[in-house]
Amino acid sequence: MRVTLLGTGDTTGTPTPGCDCATCQAARDRGVERTRFAVHVEDEASGDALLLDFSPDFRTQFLREDVPLPDAGVVSHIHFDHLDGLGNSYRLFDELPVYAADETDPKTGESVAETVARKYDYLDNVDPRAVTPHETFEAAGFDVTLVPVDHPPLLCYGVVVERGGAKLVLSGDTTYDIPDESLAAMRDPDLLLADGIVPAHLADHHPVGGRHEDGDGVARTFGTKHMTKEGALALGDELDADETRVVHVSHFYPADEAFDDALAVDGETFTL
Repeated sequence: MRVTLLGTGDTTGTPTPGCDCATCQAARDRGVERTRFAVHVEDEASGDALLLDFSPDFRTQFLREDVPLPDAGVVSHIHFDHLDGLGNSYRLFDELPVYAADETDPKTGESVAETVARKYDYLDNVDPRAVTPHETFEAAGFDVTLVPVDHPPLLCYGVVVERGGAKLVLSGDTTYDIPDESLAAMRDPDLLLADGIVPAHLADHHPVGGRHEDGDGVARTFGTKHMTKEGALALGDELDADETRVVHVSHFYPADEAFDDALAVDGETFTL
């Protein structure tokens, strides 16, 4: 299983357009990017390819990394930076199965799968397929399981991908308060990609601060929707991950912390 991090940033990416903060400038100086979130998974023997989330930067990411177009896709939730790249499917695929959860979201009145079907009903080649959380399904030859996480006010799912004894886990956009049943399914990954939008010391700047503090009082949740870097790494320890990379990284990291070894950047690849 070859994993390519197509997009490792949050909703505005790094550098953020029009931003001259020290972190965005440092990214420009280093020639690195964190575009909006997406992960490419390929079975190197068969060539089967799976895309996890559809970044608005889809075209740029696929041209830049020169990875094959996917045979299927998975959508974790309906926020712009994880879904709206699906419009790039026009003229690129004869048929693209897109898997998403069938659980009705009280906030929207429809499931993620239903939102995908409604928003992209004009694309005849997109085939939305509703799947039930915690029930493993096959997508492009990979065994995939959606697991509920905590990203209010919308339903959101982590993703477990397995093939040939290799296991990749995405935390999804989430706080540290992941349900126990989901944690059990996520346990023992070869690679964990964990949401860590800011470092814990920035939690005081959020209107509701930080939550889910560790024994030393370090916030593992930033506000109400995301983990801190420290939370992401703690989740890796809790799951006994062989390797953890912090993703969904914002440009709010101070410049002297924004390129720490634990924080992923676009283009990183892993062979599991």
